[in-house]
Amino acid sequence: MTRIKLSYFDFPGGRGEDCRLALHLAGVDFEDDRVDPKAWAAKKPSTPFGSMPVLEIPGEGILAQSNAILGLLGARYGLLPADDFRAAQHRALLAIVEELRMQVEATTSRDDDEAQRKAKREKLAAGYMKSWAQNVERQIKGPFIEGADLGVVDLKLFVVMNWFKKGVVDHIPATYFDDFPRLTALFAAVSAHPKVVEWYARF
Repeated sequence: MTRIKLSYFDFPGGRGEDCRLALHLAGVDFEDDRVDPKAWAAKKPSTPFGSMPVLEIPGEGILAQSNAILGLLGARYGLLPADDFRAAQHRALLAIVEELRMQVEATTSRDDDEAQRKAKREKLAAGYMKSWAQNVERQIKGPFIEGADLGVVDLKLFVVMNWFKKGVVDHIPATYFDDFPRLTALFAAVSAHPKVVEWYARF
């Protein structure tokens, strides 16, 4: 292997899409290894924690977990602030996006009927998600978290917001973030970034 390789499932979302975007924004010529779900069971034991995304760097090794990957790429390619304290604040935002994902996943149970799931999701939207969005908005300088400079945290926010905007999270409206102007502006700014537009034009 002579190129950096990023392995994740073949869809434009989840915990691997922001890593793909970060590599593309950094101008890295990487192998975009899109794993067929049918092949995942065979590949899983070879990953550090039985999960993806996984980043393989020739001569260095294998790195798993999306936030660790984004932290590395951000530091290495100028997509995190140079100041170490400010960079730590960005890493905290990466963590809080993962917390949102876990809160949503916690409302999904095979034992729940549709009414129970609906009640859990509506409670999440009215409580935790509202506080989450308000807390994140306070940290957006505009249009991006760091002002004019797009970073890995903006990519992660973009991907997670797009998950909701697609309307695939049952019982949480696709328009949920419309009530949060700074988050809406951040999403629009990432969407319009030339390198992001270039990435999605390839597919």
